[in-house]
Amino acid sequence: MTTDKKYDSPVVAYKGFDKAWKCRGYQYTVGELHEHEGKTEACESGFHACEYPLDVFGYYAPSQSVFAIVEASGDIDRKGGDSKIASSKLTVKAELGIAGLVKAAIEYTVSRTKPSKSKKANNDEERSQASNTGSRSAASNTGDYSAASNTGDYSAASNTGSRSAASNTGDYSAASNTGDYSAASNTGDYSAASNTGDYSAASNTGSRSAASNTGYQSAASNTGYQSAASNTGSRSAASNTGSRSAASNTGDYSAASNTGSRSAASNTGDYSAASNT
Repeated sequence: MTTDKKYDSPVVAYKGFDKAWKCRGYQYTVGELHEHEGKTEACESGFHACEYPLDVFGYYAPSQSVFAIVEASGDIDRKGGDSKIASSKLTVKAELGIAGLVKAAIEYTVSRTKPSKSKKANNDEERSQASNTGSRSAASNTGDYSAASNTGDYSAASNTGSRSAASNTGDYSAASNTGDYSAASNTGDYSAASNTGDYSAASNTGSRSAASNTGYQSAASNTGYQSAASNTGSRSAASNTGSRSAASNTGDYSAASNTGSRSAASNTGDYSAASNT
């Protein structure tokens, strides 16, 4: 379904590019305003971006691309299907890594859902939110456009469905999503984030963390020591920053990269790359 309504207010969105910061042959520059002449129509003409961060994986595989937060302005057009928009003006604000996209996806989902304040919160409807503050808590959502978040130690957050987000802040936490366009993120030590499905991202910030994706166009990233990131499927990316890390991809068009000492990167499949610094 197409909407003809135009929006003059700037919109925060997310965009993918190739490694040279080009999209469909057009050269973009971080920090600059780009202006389109002529008609603005989603999927046809103008500068395109996605309001939901993980929708960008549907257009640019994480192993072969760079991503940025952008500001769309001028004439803005939307078309049903996903959160893609077209605009007559676009400013590339800053580059975002996988961890940044996951964080943005969680914030996007939480801002559009209604919270449940119970210590053990469970929602089984679309566009729901379950949140726990404290140690040894659990939050679970079944359905689309859901968010589960725990703040504290020994917490677990789980979503079953599409476009879901699960986030834990603290030690010994676990976040898991089953479905498409999902994001799981842990901040702290001894954490695990796992996605099963397409266009997913899992990110851990801290030591001794693990992030794993099963599916296409997935990304797993760890920042810290003794971390592991693994993808099974095509067009996946696994990256570790820190010492004693491991990144492994099984499938085509995959990339595994480690920055730090005593690291290992391994790819099984065609057109793959493994790099250690």
